[in-house]
Amino acid sequence: MKTHQLGIIMNGVTGRMGTNQHLIRSLLAIRAQGGVKVGADETIMPEPMLVGRNAAKLEKLSQAHGGLPWTTDLGAALSDSRYDVYFDAQTTLRRYECVKQAIDAGKHVYCEKPTGTNSKEAYELYKLAKKAGVKHGVVQDKLWLPGFLKLKYLLDTGFFGELLAVRGEFGYWVFTGEDQPMQRPSWNYRKAEGGGIIVDMLCHWRYLVDNLFGNITSVCCVGATHVKKRWDENGAPFDCDTDDAAYATFITDRGIICHFNSSWCTRVRRDDLLTVHVDGMKGSAVAGLRDCYVQPHSVTPKPVWNPDIPSPIDYYANWMRMPDNQVYENAFKAEWELFLRHVVKDEPFRWDLKEGAKGVQLAELGHRSWHERRWVDVPDLD
Repeated sequence: MKTHQLGIIMNGVTGRMGTNQHLIRSLLAIRAQGGVKVGADETIMPEPMLVGRNAAKLEKLSQAHGGLPWTTDLGAALSDSRYDVYFDAQTTLRRYECVKQAIDAGKHVYCEKPTGTNSKEAYELYKLAKKAGVKHGVVQDKLWLPGFLKLKYLLDTGFFGELLAVRGEFGYWVFTGEDQPMQRPSWNYRKAEGGGIIVDMLCHWRYLVDNLFGNITSVCCVGATHVKKRWDENGAPFDCDTDDAAYATFITDRGIICHFNSSWCTRVRRDDLLTVHVDGMKGSAVAGLRDCYVQPHSVTPKPVWNPDIPSPIDYYANWMRMPDNQVYENAFKAEWELFLRHVVKDEPFRWDLKEGAKGVQLAELGHRSWHERRWVDVPDLD
């Protein structure tokens, strides 16, 4: 058995997402299964090293998972020839400089999004990586969620016929921190620290729409700061100065209208925290994180408007849940495995730093649309 030992520097994984999704449920899960099998007698085995600014957090995380190597010295980690890949899950404000440093050190790069605080620096990272000849990728996890894999199957098999429109609903109520702690970090609500739902979620909607419904060519967006005051992790009150909700409409190069509401100020009454409703001439579907429900034309009820009597139609009854015809991996782990194969075996991986820059670009144009109160075209990055 040939095993490729692949050292991975993991910077910023002491946070909730980095620890749970990237370390525990991705790389450590891959190690537990015996690596990524790329042939009958060939395997890729990731070897993570933890990097961050807080030694106490790093040591605690290391000891919780078998004594993983760790350091607070990023420069030393990047100079270690045993580690070929750099992964970044830090806050957005720190990402550009650290990823640039990793590229300069000749490391392959995989990172969370947004890949920069603006599209200029995000696209520069792509150009630097391309010039350096290193492999690079960006986390675009929702493409591997079971609900959206089922939705893609419907698209690929022609279930919808002619596509008409798409409506996305994302969000939930994030407590203010006054009477119970917020379930999101307080920096999300401070502009100076890289917060805001537009820069957070429009990056997701860019790759989701581009990959399923066509490339976004124009955007109209309105943001809002609905909750003006919150309480941080220490119970101290602070003023919120960035958007906590966004209402955006996109048009794709296939002429499909896609509207996405994103909010940390809404209480959920729908199937999931994220649902995407797709309408077509032959049928409709509603995809959540794990499930997808369909209503073909043949079983579509015929409503008649009459507000004077209770509706005789149960509008949930004519929807059918798609079966789980396969075993679905954790979405982050699925993309990690593809990236590891890309690094070691040079297999294709199209979700690169340029795709990440497109997400930052859309968020930037969403802000412009909001402040200029108009539709904005989305130009090619090249």
